[in-house]
Amino acid sequence: MSIMEHVSKKNVIITDDFFEYYTKLVKDTIIPYQWDALNDRIPNAEPSHAVKNFRIAAGIEEGEFYGFVFQDSDIAKWLEAVGHSLMTHPDPELEKTADAMIDLIEEAQCPDGYLDTYFIINKHEERWSNLCECHELYCAGHMIEAAVAYYEATGKDKLLKIVCRFVDLIDSIFGPEDGKIKGYPGHQEIELALVKLYKATGNIRYLKLSEFFINERGKEPNYFIYEWDKIRGRISHWEKRVAPAPHLPYNQAHKPVRQQDTAVGHSVRAVYMYTAMADIAYETKDKELAEACTRIWTDITQRQMYITGGIGATYHGEAFTFDYDLPNDTVYAETCASIGLIFFANRMQKMNLSNEYGDVIEKILYNLLPGSMSRRGKEFFYVNPLEVWPEASEKDPGKQHVKAVRQKWFGCACCPPNIARLIASLGDYIYSTDADTIYTHLYISGHVEAAINNQRVSISQESNYPYHGDVSFNVSVDKPTNFKLALRIPSWCRKYEIYVCGQKIEFDVKNGYAILNRTWNDNDNIVLSMDMPVELMVSHPKVRENAGKVCIMRGPIVYCLEEVDNGPNLPSITLCLDKEINIQSCETLPEAKVIVTAQGTRNVEGGCDEALYRPYNNIKITPVTIKAIPYYLWGNRGEGEMIVWIRAK
Repeated sequence: MSIMEHVSKKNVIITDDFFEYYTKLVKDTIIPYQWDALNDRIPNAEPSHAVKNFRIAAGIEEGEFYGFVFQDSDIAKWLEAVGHSLMTHPDPELEKTADAMIDLIEEAQCPDGYLDTYFIINKHEERWSNLCECHELYCAGHMIEAAVAYYEATGKDKLLKIVCRFVDLIDSIFGPEDGKIKGYPGHQEIELALVKLYKATGNIRYLKLSEFFINERGKEPNYFIYEWDKIRGRISHWEKRVAPAPHLPYNQAHKPVRQQDTAVGHSVRAVYMYTAMADIAYETKDKELAEACTRIWTDITQRQMYITGGIGATYHGEAFTFDYDLPNDTVYAETCASIGLIFFANRMQKMNLSNEYGDVIEKILYNLLPGSMSRRGKEFFYVNPLEVWPEASEKDPGKQHVKAVRQKWFGCACCPPNIARLIASLGDYIYSTDADTIYTHLYISGHVEAAINNQRVSISQESNYPYHGDVSFNVSVDKPTNFKLALRIPSWCRKYEIYVCGQKIEFDVKNGYAILNRTWNDNDNIVLSMDMPVELMVSHPKVRENAGKVCIMRGPIVYCLEEVDNGPNLPSITLCLDKEINIQSCETLPEAKVIVTAQGTRNVEGGCDEALYRPYNNIKITPVTIKAIPYYLWGNRGEGEMIVWIRAK
């Protein structure tokens, strides 16, 4: 297990052409828009009531709790995004708004430290009586993450003190000691948050509490079964009546976590838990827990992940299903799940040097994440499909969760603030250091400062990634300094060269990283030149939905076909494998710096034979030019069909 720490975003400046757009969008548009949504000020959007719930809980207003039992978490994620944004983009007015919200949270907090508006407002509901369904610990986890981010950004500790009081209460109630509850969250989140709180405060009790929740999960006798049977009389919070026993795999509580080797159940809960497992394994040097993380990581990325970085194949339970079950048009692939997979990859990266973790982070960052929101930052996808037929989304009950257009907001609005907090914290994912090495995991233009061998080192990175494969680095040191610069070689890259001060060099490669070990002088320049051809990807033969189909990729970018460019009935198009594939610009979509064109055929409708079924030799085809755009940009030119996997012949 290696010892590697990620460089904080406070030491990273992003100037990247691709991501500066999104970081600015988060600051200037998404955070203010989401604040309006949380205050129910977006016309024709689903109400949130999240701020109002805190006002009612604080006694400032009268009223009933509204929303899901986890509605508080939307406020917490918004505050976390604000904290991350303020660290890199100070904004006194935004900080003033956040401070006022924190004051309101303090007013709502109970004298004993308890903080959950659903239970505070609904005084008839008993605390901690339905851990499986009611998400008190989940909401607490998100508030902890918000407090840590806000404290690190501003130095203000009011929210940190609020959550510490709450966690001290939780620690007095849960644990292995006699008289304490031997339970754990239905929706994992507090486990990874407690590790952050431990690192922010140095209080080892918070790490121990996280370990307890992880270690207790799945033990026999199973707590969720006991709770269902003995505490809540088999009554479901959601159905308000007697309901079957909890489905333990759905909650990843079917066996102790160290015995788990397959990703199962609700995909967001799962990856949040796996992130915490990796965190704890790293902090405590727990080899057995680290090995469980590796087994699960392999299962997800090799057998249950979409080519866009999406996870969770089914609408039913927003869940993993089984190996190689990856339908394109009934997919779920919740945005939150892929963000959680980034968290998991980030923690695994610290323990095991391998380019596979950066590959997955990159896959999500350039495909699913920006595609989950509109270019103007005011509409969002909850579900991220790889094939859309608007009529089916409207009329087929099995596909109505797959939206053909992005939505202004959601009753369950976990995804939009999750997008904001991830993008606002992007600087945390680019670089790492150990005793003598600076690791570059992502190719995002900007500047980083780090200390290596007790020497200050600054590195500037410039590129037009992800559309071009040449990345340039400039080293700034006070005096000649020996250290290693490790550059991740993406798995999509088949051919590359590295130049230092204009001279092509030889280098060692370790686990997908090019290791440049030398004494660096001020203003030394490094160029990583990666070939970036168009490539046609195929699935594992067991992915039945993609049999006979290809996906167009160039570098890390997945491409798709849209109706606006290729006409309706996209599945009738076949790409000709023996024809030339070209790249060009697109006047109707200038944000796509590179689109792909290829030759293909289309099965023609109509003619003299309108039979529903017909002999194969009666098929009429016509040649077509196929135009493919980056997946992350689909749906920005109006409603229409979209498809990623294309028939090929």
